[in-house]
Amino acid sequence: MVNTFTHEFNNASFKGKTSFPVGLYINGEFVKGKKGQMTDVIDPTNAKKITSVCVATKEDVDITVKAAQKAFDTQWGLNCPGNQRSKLLLKLADLIEQHEDEMAALEVLNTGKPFHWAKDGDVRMALDTFRYYAGWADKISGKVIETTNEKFAYTRHEPIGVVGQIIPWNFPFMLLSWKVAPALACGNCIILKPSEFTPLTALLFAKLAHEAGFPPGVINILNGTGQNVGQPIAEHMNIEKISFTGSTLTGRKIMEAAAKSNLKSVTLELGGKSPNIIFDDADIDKAVNWASHGVYWNVGQCCCAGTRIFVQENVYDEFLKKFTEKTKTVQVGDPFAQNTDVGALISDIQYNRVLDFIDSGKKDGATVHYGGEKLKKEGYWIQPTIFTNTRPDMKIVQEEIFGPVCVIIKFKDDADVIRQANDTSYGLAAAVFSRDLDRALQTAHKLNAGTAWVNCVNQLHAQIPFGGFKQSGIGRELGEYALENYTAIKAVHVNFGHTI
Repeated sequence: MVNTFTHEFNNASFKGKTSFPVGLYINGEFVKGKKGQMTDVIDPTNAKKITSVCVATKEDVDITVKAAQKAFDTQWGLNCPGNQRSKLLLKLADLIEQHEDEMAALEVLNTGKPFHWAKDGDVRMALDTFRYYAGWADKISGKVIETTNEKFAYTRHEPIGVVGQIIPWNFPFMLLSWKVAPALACGNCIILKPSEFTPLTALLFAKLAHEAGFPPGVINILNGTGQNVGQPIAEHMNIEKISFTGSTLTGRKIMEAAAKSNLKSVTLELGGKSPNIIFDDADIDKAVNWASHGVYWNVGQCCCAGTRIFVQENVYDEFLKKFTEKTKTVQVGDPFAQNTDVGALISDIQYNRVLDFIDSGKKDGATVHYGGEKLKKEGYWIQPTIFTNTRPDMKIVQEEIFGPVCVIIKFKDDADVIRQANDTSYGLAAAVFSRDLDRALQTAHKLNAGTAWVNCVNQLHAQIPFGGFKQSGIGRELGEYALENYTAIKAVHVNFGHTI
């Protein structure tokens, strides 16, 4: 018998109850792992236990792959028309919308992020994503290609089969939707591993997917660590596709495992060290507000966070003064409070990692212009932090911190800032602020980044692709482009007159 997690919320943002099984969701059922192991889930705001959930092992992965393959061969894939997949995705989206406050509150409890961002950002984005791909489910088609008068050829975009998906802890439910929705729309069966730190919304999602009526084996959720679940997924000979979002280091391991097994297709959305460029003709007040959002959104735990802020020298002092004043107003505290801007970091591991980065910046000679301190005795809280007087070779300038820490760097002219902005192994996102649209667009086109925002930052839409250059990843999430991740192209030649 699988345990049930029940929690009563009673705060200014949400009053209500959540309840769902804490098992593995395999073949349409919540079950315990074969070894019966459990792991604690921690509230990052106070470092206390929320609940315990079942965790999987390699044996559970094997069982799940067989169930998913059976579902693909009999009830899904080519055996379920696109319009039927669309109806199920829309029904699932409706159920998520009915539970959006509950889903957001659960995300807050598990991640420590502010409720208004969890609801208006994460959950609403997930809703948009499921509905967007529901619209694509019956529109995935190939082409008829002219060859000769005696024959013709056409292409089919077919589902791959069983796909493995691994998501991180910073946007658990939103990134679940980015993986699951396009894969299901294309007709694949999925095995999703949420982060061991943030499995709760994935389990509530499994409950809603079951209620929506997806056939057993189409959607499977396996809690566990990268070693016990992620690696067996990456190495499994009967999983033909893996999609991973997380660190660049782990992404390399995923690629290596995929190459050594069955050479499965790999999509990777990895790290970033995004430049945010403030030209001297920018609206400084607007640039300050956007830059603050770019750095401190989700307490900086964002792969596209604009943590390298480049400011043209003749407006540097003005920008720094206003940005500092803005940073001082950022409200850090109870994520269920309606005026909170920044919550807690996700875990003790991440908390200490960010503090180590701050220490390294100090030791390397950078100036802590503002912040840099621990906050509160319980939980994982760090003050929003601004570094100045940095060098390009410093660790805080080159490496992804994944916390509320930024560096502000002075530049001379367009050529100088483009050189500095591209001086990184990453290429996920970038932002440019200028009243001169021609200047802004020319700069955006020269930046090595998969996304370039002009006079805004951290804007995401279900219909617009997202992904990176260089070591920020392979392939694209979202938009029509994501369908390429989950289809295999078959060419069919039809001869009706030609003889050898």
